[in-house]
Amino acid sequence: MKKFLLISAVSISIVSCVSKKKFIELEDKHGQTLSSLQKTRIEKEELESKFAKIQARAEHYNRKINSLTSENENKLDVIEGKLVLSEANKKKMRAALANMETGELANAKTLTDSVNIAVSNNLMKSVETNDLENSDDININIDDTVVMISISDKMLFRSGSYTVNSKANKILAKLAEVINSEPSVEVLVEGHTDSRTISAIGIKDNWDLSVKRATAIVRLLQDTHNVDPAKLIAAGRSSYIPLVDNLTPENRSRNRRTKISILPKINKFFALLAAE
Repeated sequence: MKKFLLISAVSISIVSCVSKKKFIELEDKHGQTLSSLQKTRIEKEELESKFAKIQARAEHYNRKINSLTSENENKLDVIEGKLVLSEANKKKMRAALANMETGELANAKTLTDSVNIAVSNNLMKSVETNDLENSDDININIDDTVVMISISDKMLFRSGSYTVNSKANKILAKLAEVINSEPSVEVLVEGHTDSRTISAIGIKDNWDLSVKRATAIVRLLQDTHNVDPAKLIAAGRSSYIPLVDNLTPENRSRNRRTKISILPKINKFFALLAAE
């Protein structure tokens, strides 16, 4: 009997020891499982964060792709090493040229020539001089998208004076209308004289007279015709850029002039072509 009890006690002890060992193993596995779950949860959150960033980046790229058409319309290209045009402005130019008569483009050998003629044509229509008195004293031409309007001093000033003649009101009003309708231009006003020595009170020499005349026109455009002064540039050139020699009264009369240059800003001047 004692022997049986001893064997039973040993058996119970062995069973008890085995169960505790398994319990510890299970406990360790449970801990490892919890740790693994925690790690998995952290990795999941990191992956979700990365995915959100990737998704946001993909949406950004999609928006960029969808806007490519619009961006290409505004992409600038250098043409003939001179003009800077966007696709949108090329379309405006083609539309403007299509509306012009074939004869007007006969002398255009390059794209630059075509642009110059188109801009000139549009501005000349805006500054029609047929209804002005002494319109022969006004000359309009264009060079590299710069529209140059030369007005004889007979229309603008009395001899030796920088007071603007009332006869100039019509042409200056027309010029102001064109300038005010187009936000993308600047206007250079240059005074030119003949070579004769000036003798007048308050005027030192031809430099002084040419500057005062240019400034008088600029002030009139600003004060009377509401042209933005930020668009205006006044310059005096004295007698040093004559059109012809100063040997005759007729030639001296031609050299006495005010030159008004309309300077389209290169990235916006095609707005001139869009005008009806």
